[in-house]
This record gives sequence, structure tokens and C-alpha cells, in this order.
Amino acid sequence: MSNELDHMREHLLTAIAAAPALDALETVRVDALGKQGRITQLLKTLGKMSPEERQVEGPRIHGLREAVTEALATRKAALEQAALDARLASERLDMTLPVETSGFGTVHPVSQVMDELAEIFADLGFAVATGPEVETDWHNFTALNIPETHPARAMHDTFYLAGVEPGGERTVRRVLRTHTSPVQIRTMLDQKPPIRIIAPGRTYRSDSDATHTPMFHQVEGLVIDKGITLGHLKWTLETFLKAFFERDDIVLRLRPSYFPFTEPSAEVDVGYTIEKGKRVIGGSGGGWMEVLGSGMVHPKVIEACGLDPNEWQGFAFGCGIDRLAMLKYGMDDLRAFFDGDIRWLKHYGFASLDVPTLSGGVGA
Repeated sequence: MSNELDHMREHLLTAIAAAPALDALETVRVDALGKQGRITQLLKTLGKMSPEERQVEGPRIHGLREAVTEALATRKAALEQAALDARLASERLDMTLPVETSGFGTVHPVSQVMDELAEIFADLGFAVATGPEVETDWHNFTALNIPETHPARAMHDTFYLAGVEPGGERTVRRVLRTHTSPVQIRTMLDQKPPIRIIAPGRTYRSDSDATHTPMFHQVEGLVIDKGITLGHLKWTLETFLKAFFERDDIVLRLRPSYFPFTEPSAEVDVGYTIEKGKRVIGGSGGGWMEVLGSGMVHPKVIEACGLDPNEWQGFAFGCGIDRLAMLKYGMDDLRAFFDGDIRWLKHYGFASLDVPTLSGGVGA
């Protein structure tokens, strides 16, 4: 039987090595190891042998099976790799082509409201100013008449970066800006009056709940000129809110307040009515809602920027862009703005090719 086993081994190993494809290799496997395979039949003969014969032939037959099994596995792996290589060589996916999607992306409500604000204030003669989100302690606090002991400087209110850099009289301690007011400071330092700007952008505070997030968006406005009064401020805010909410029945109420960088300061409330169980901006039958803060620029702020407060006056205001979006478009949880939920974005987002504008109707 020894010659027969050697012949069978040579024949099967040659057939395995020559198998051109997986189906041909499977045919060889069935012929050798299938239920009626040649090696399977040899294994069945072990039971009929004497113990002496089984001791001699058993290791040879099992050795043949192991050799064939190993050769089959090796050849199968080689054929599978060859098939994969051939597929990779023949198939191409052009990543520059547009993929099939269930729809188009949308413009985020925050981006939409920023565009609306820019258009409204552009009609009022305001330019858009920007500044760094990582600010210095001097620009973010000191120049705005916010003293060292002010609560806004506390570690639990503000995101500070480690270390203090040398900066002479202006402390260069880096902080994620807590408002966009530093843009006002930079503008007054870089430009000569008269100045009319809005400063929209991201701001950061250590705060998080249904109406607050650690990162949010803010827009601030600044006017520096001669003879500026609270009357100019009230008219500007009233005109802005009428255009933004697209209602002529906007009613404002200015309440005395305190901000370190303005004097006098005022919280601005807008009247609302109740329609279908919801608060709608306009009128005052339902009550008052705070929407922004404002005031006349503090003389110390004007002086810190190298201007003479006896010659130049101004007003400033600020409000949350996310809050404006919530009030106008009916969202009730600020956190959803930043969750990245595609269902929320599709519901509240604006079609990129049909974005409302002042020229086409803001609420179109």
C-alpha cells in the first residue's frame, strides 16, 4: 500500500497546485476528502486491518490526509487573494463624482440667521467685523472696564488657556472669548471714527442647560460717532427687530441694567402675544421677553482705545444668535443646535438653493 499512497499523494498535490480556480479546487477536495473521496475510503479500511497493519498504515493514511488538507488551504488562500487582486485591478470608484443621496444638505439655522443679520445691518450702514476666538485677557476684559474681581473672570465662568505671556501693561493671558466685545475693542484700536459695525461669531462660557451651551453664537453692534444718544440706539434696535421678525407691531421696553462696558445700560424687552398656545414676537398683550442687552459705550472703554470720550460717544448692543433663531423659527432647546442630529437639521435647516434673504423675503 505504500506505493499506492505515494502515488495518490503525488497525484492529489499536483492536481491541487494546478487548480486554476476555486471551483476546480473544490472538485479536487471532494475527490480526495468528500464522503466518497479517495482518502476517506482509505480511512474506512483501517477498521478492517489487524492491529499490526493499522499501526503501520494508520500514520501513513493520516499523514496523507493532513498533507492534502494543508495543500488545499494554501491553494485556496492563494486563489482568493488572486481573485481579490484581479477585482481591485478591474474595479474603480471615482470619488470625485456625486454619490446618490436621499436629498441635499441644508443651511444650519445659525448660519441662516447670521446671513439675515448681516443683510439687515448692511441696509443700516453697518459693516461686519471679525476677530480671534482665542483672545487676550486685556481685550476680553480689561479694555471693557471689567475689573479683576468681576465674576465673569472666575474659572467656573470662563475657559482660560494655561500660562501668561509677557505683554507690558496689557496682560497677555489667553482666554476663549466670552463675548464678541473684543472685536469692538480691536476695531476702535485699528479704525478711526465714525464706526458702525456688527461682530457676529462664536463665544465660550462654562455653562450648559436647555438654554445655554458652553459654545454659542453672539452678535454685537457698535456705533462710535459725535452726538450719539440713546435715541439713536432705540431706533436702531427697533428697526432691526422689525426687519428680523418681519412685523411692524414690534414694541420695545428698555429696563435700566448694569454692564461694565456701558453707562447707562439697558436690557431690551420685546412684547409678545399668545397665538395657538405659543408665544409670538409682536404686540404686547402676552407680556415681555428679554432679547438683548445694550447701552451707551462707557467713557473708560472709549478712553482705553485711545479716543477722547469728550469728543466721541457711542452705543453698543449684543444678543445671542442661537436665541434669535429659536424665537423666530420655533426651536425650544438650544442643545439641539449642536447635537448634529440629521433629522433635526433636515427639519429646521434651509435649502441651500432656496435660502431666505431680505431681497426675496426673509421668511420665504
